[in-house]
Amino acid sequence: MLNRTVRVAAVQAEPVWLDMKATVDKCVQLVEEASAGGAEIVAFPETFIPGYPWWIWLDSPGAGMALVPHYWANSPTVDGPELATLAAAAKANDITIVMGYSERDEGSIYMGQAFITPEDGVAKTRRKLKPTHVERSVFGEGDGSDLDVLDCDFGRLGALCCWEHLQPLSKYAMYSMNEDIHCAAWPSFSLYRGAANALGPEVNNAASLMYAVEGQAFVLAPCAIVGQAGHDLFCDTDVKKQLLLQGGGFARIYGPEGSMLAEPLAEDEEGILFADCDPALQAIAKSAADPTGHYSRPDVTRLLFNRSPQPAVTTIDLTDAAADVAESDVVEV
Repeated sequence: MLNRTVRVAAVQAEPVWLDMKATVDKCVQLVEEASAGGAEIVAFPETFIPGYPWWIWLDSPGAGMALVPHYWANSPTVDGPELATLAAAAKANDITIVMGYSERDEGSIYMGQAFITPEDGVAKTRRKLKPTHVERSVFGEGDGSDLDVLDCDFGRLGALCCWEHLQPLSKYAMYSMNEDIHCAAWPSFSLYRGAANALGPEVNNAASLMYAVEGQAFVLAPCAIVGQAGHDLFCDTDVKKQLLLQGGGFARIYGPEGSMLAEPLAEDEEGILFADCDPALQAIAKSAADPTGHYSRPDVTRLLFNRSPQPAVTTIDLTDAAADVAESDVVEV
């Protein structure tokens, strides 16, 4: 449970597409603005650095391959100067940042979120557990160690990306860690408007809202915008212009009992939403339904949760006498 009131902020803005440095500079400005508004936490959209790769939804994987090297080169590493710059901004402005970014790790990239605090810099990072649909043509997967919360002086802070909020077991894993403030990062709701409701603002804002009510957590739902620059980059045909509309910004902040705590911006407007997270609202919500407490039924249903990291490459040295592995357990591939 929150132990005090926390002022929070959710960003609605357009990245500087496929330009890592320029987007980081813009992020620093937004961090400064959020801090000036009194926020202790500011949340950014999914893969805000260097922007969501919209080409994957607009054409074949082969057609978008020309953008892949540029996107990879503009994806930050965990220990690189970009997150270090954000860590400096967090310290200078005394604010915690939850940043959505494309994480580069050697030859692979992942849909990452970084928790950056004034005290510890990059305190925790995570990767989207299962990229959605055509996202899997670009991004790798996270593992159970990514479902975690950050202990802060006010309570527990967590985050998920986009349609991770449609994964019931992943959500329950987060609820089980008694999350107080949750950052639900979204890329924008510009795609296939009027043709695929599941990708639109009504369904996905409902997912953020339901997360708040199910888990009795305050939910910050930052959301990016596709502006003229993004439209020009991704939409080189009239068909693509019809598939990916400009705007799509639907940032929200929800209370743990379902209230909307901040007045929304217009969908094509850049800005920051602010709200105060009052622990009294959480106490009221928890008194009615705590899914991992008094409202649970572990005698009927339980969650199997493997939190072990799953490295992409595991090397076993069979010459080591201490290795408790038999040759019959090793399969040559």
